[in-house]
Amino acid sequence: SRRRHTRYISVTGVQTCALPISIVLTKLSPSKIDFLPGKIGEYKDIWVFCEQKNGIVQSVAYELLGKARELADTLGVELCGVLLGEDMKGEAQNIIHRSVNKVYLVDSPKLKHYQSEPYSKVLIRLIREYRPEIVLCGATSIGRSLISRVAIAIHAGLTADCTGLDIDMKNRLLLQTRPAFGGNIMATIICPNHRPQMATVRHKVMKEAEVNNHNKGDRKSTRLNSSHTDISRM
Repeated sequence: SRRRHTRYISVTGVQTCALPISIVLTKLSPSKIDFLPGKIGEYKDIWVFCEQKNGIVQSVAYELLGKARELADTLGVELCGVLLGEDMKGEAQNIIHRSVNKVYLVDSPKLKHYQSEPYSKVLIRLIREYRPEIVLCGATSIGRSLISRVAIAIHAGLTADCTGLDIDMKNRLLLQTRPAFGGNIMATIICPNHRPQMATVRHKVMKEAEVNNHNKGDRKSTRLNSSHTDISRM
């Protein structure tokens, strides 16, 4: 039988613990843009970016809502969907029927089809105003384009192409699992010093949230002015 070894290495300020089944990456020291512990406590709720094409919410969003509902219940916070587009009130209601507590709806003709700059500016503004603890997005072409821009702008950590999500309740951290080193091992990644904790999740790896037509969530509608950046509560 093969012998298993555990090795510890440090790479540019990141401690890597190589285990037979997983690795955990944590920063050794916070940077100058990290949040203070007191500010981390101000962030709450789990957000799912609900990708739409041609006015229809994509199935990957419902998959994320199913898992995010479990995570939100574990943390004792609300689950919120974020929907950008034009004439999307019906789709916002469909999201609420997936056991979501709240939907942030930004409705504008300028958001009918995905464009990286206006979409990212809108999402950045929403995150800075409402401060979610966790933000999830599908690992699609749109999701990858959008969420990386957002993460850079708000100085947040981002784990791409996750296949598993869980919660470390002791430290209130999102455990983000994804294949690493060519798929030979699974890496579990945490982001202890920044909020929100952000991840993209692969399509078809999680079960869709079940439809609950009796769920009565809240819809917060916003409007967008001509600059693509000014959002005001309606």
